[in-house]
Amino acid sequence: MSTRWNWIGSYSFAILAALIAGPLLSSLSVVQSLSIVSLRLSGPNVVRLAADGLALVLLWMMAAAAFREIPDNGRGMGLFRNLVLPLTALLTLLFTNKALKTVGLPFVEQIGNARYAWGYAIGLVITGGWFTLAWVFHLDALRAVWSTRAQSRKLVPAEEQLAESEEVSTKRSDPTSKPVSLATNGQTPVMLGRYKVLKELGRGAMGVVYLGKDPKIQRFVAIKTMRLDEIDDDEKLEDFKARFFREAESTGRMSHPNIVTIYDAGEEQNLGFIAMELLEGTPLKQYARIPKLLSQKDVLSTLATVADALDYAHQQGVVHRDIKPANIMITKDQTVKVMDFGIAKMASNNKTQTDIVLGTPTYMSPEQIAGRKVDGRSDIFSLGIVLFELLAGQPPFTADNLSALLFTITHNPHPAISSFRKDLSPMVQEILDRALQKELPQRYRRAGEFAQDLRACLHSLAA
Repeated sequence: MSTRWNWIGSYSFAILAALIAGPLLSSLSVVQSLSIVSLRLSGPNVVRLAADGLALVLLWMMAAAAFREIPDNGRGMGLFRNLVLPLTALLTLLFTNKALKTVGLPFVEQIGNARYAWGYAIGLVITGGWFTLAWVFHLDALRAVWSTRAQSRKLVPAEEQLAESEEVSTKRSDPTSKPVSLATNGQTPVMLGRYKVLKELGRGAMGVVYLGKDPKIQRFVAIKTMRLDEIDDDEKLEDFKARFFREAESTGRMSHPNIVTIYDAGEEQNLGFIAMELLEGTPLKQYARIPKLLSQKDVLSTLATVADALDYAHQQGVVHRDIKPANIMITKDQTVKVMDFGIAKMASNNKTQTDIVLGTPTYMSPEQIAGRKVDGRSDIFSLGIVLFELLAGQPPFTADNLSALLFTITHNPHPAISSFRKDLSPMVQEILDRALQKELPQRYRRAGEFAQDLRACLHSLAA
């Protein structure tokens, strides 16, 4: 569970503790000897009522935290946010009635059974009406959930069908060329360099990803591989190997707390491989769809960290080329990690065909689609798409096929984020407008500037 939701467990535990403490404390002999004569309540009943009252106070604190933390995104989460307080009021009334009927009956009798019944009935009408009105007035948020899902099924088949493979090749000049296979021969190698291969983890941009172990220092690593025997020209093969290891070396030289560390690169059994830090955590892809969206503050803070990491990499001469939610992870200790640095470029060097564009289509920059030379500003455009998606629950550019999607990214303006979220700071739109500029001179020059604006927006929310 992310730190953003830790309050749920804390309040739930405290409420449960209060409910358990009441009966336990009421059984103590010192408590049983006490009483409040004026209210005709025994000591155990007073303790039980006090414990129940504390539980209700904690319940309201939990409801206030939920109302504060849950984003009002105009959809399912927004509906739940607006139902939290009336639902808590209704639960409070029901729980209070139960508590008074069981341990506070003398107090009820002092008020008068008829008066108490009327008060309880009026309370039910008021809280029930509040809950009903909150539901009715925000029913459009529930409809938005279903309409968004239906629209996503219609408009983003390219994302669903193509982006699941970590990388897609779009050939622009040689339609007869055969796609390069990312699979191995089906046999898991025993060793890759000095690393013992334990099992296959999955398949990514370069080929098969293995879980490995360095027997010398007992360190587990992720090993990403790429087939070398697909290149049938010796000269091209040697050129690729030189580029492959040069790129691995430049990426491996980077030392940044928010960039996955590369330990080693080598060649074994016609496989080029890269051994890198093994991470445990949750990729941002898990928070890119309703109703699992992060809060505005969490998104801005996380992507400011990513922008800082990109700025560092760009200063080292390394461009990511495949920034997307699946390549950004929040580890178990809440550290943001950018993964697969330089992998897209390494993969592109393994293609014998000419004029090939690589990357995940939804997150490509216009210059990447055009096949032009890219620099750090291409990563900034991709990060702008990620920012939009994490806030809106869908990417800014959608289409019903790959060609239309690439055309949309290249020529069509991005939609206003306010059409998806009404609760966002106006600065968010300004940041997106600059990050998603089609023309390079109008875009952020450096990812560090992007990070500064994100943090400035974050500070304005806290003010």
